[in-house]
Amino acid sequence: TLSTTKSLTCLICSVPESVLKRRATAKEVEARREQAAAAAAEKRRAGRKKAFKRAEQYVKEYKADENELIRMRRAAKASGNIFVDPEPKVAVVIRIRGILGNAPKVRKILQLLRLRQIHNAVFVRLNKATINMLRLVEPYIVYGEPNLKTVKQLIYKRGFGKINKQRIPIADNSVIEKALGKHDIICVEDLVHEIFKCGPNFKAASNFLWPMKLSAPLGGYKQKLLHFNEGGDAGNRGEEVN
Repeated sequence: TLSTTKSLTCLICSVPESVLKRRATAKEVEARREQAAAAAAEKRRAGRKKAFKRAEQYVKEYKADENELIRMRRAAKASGNIFVDPEPKVAVVIRIRGILGNAPKVRKILQLLRLRQIHNAVFVRLNKATINMLRLVEPYIVYGEPNLKTVKQLIYKRGFGKINKQRIPIADNSVIEKALGKHDIICVEDLVHEIFKCGPNFKAASNFLWPMKLSAPLGGYKQKLLHFNEGGDAGNRGEEVN
């Protein structure tokens, strides 16, 4: 037994100090990695709970707004008045014509709207400046007021984020939180709410979304060169864009 103890002591003494240091460093690195993984998992769990609560809150808000509009229409009808729907705050704009024969001003406006390719779609805040821009390029675009279903489908099915000037698929809420977390937008439902309600951070949310690439309509266009009011495709469609 004494000889065995001596041999083990000699074996321990024979391990180089550099090897012992490497082992200790490896253990520290592994412990830090496990600690970081546990913290990240806890953060994801908390983020999921927060996103779920916000989604529930948004559903209640959308339903309350819809019920309020119904109540106001009924009240106007009962008193013999006419209810006028509120002016739209957001438009979805889709480019339907190419680049041949475009005037320089038209090209510049389409560039400012980020509509560089045919069938690209973007969300635009409606104000005096943007409405005038849309009217100047009406023969080249289709636009109208999107409803909640349209906004959700476009973002969920065709939405890509812009991070470091790269087109990144929105495969996880972490992509949105990384880019828009400073604006308190941490999940897809936050992004949908900000776009649909035209919130204070609409510009950041809209710029984060890469211009959506849509498919051509089934069966093709009826008449691109005519306005929608004349039986064609171009111009303002209002709620018919959905």
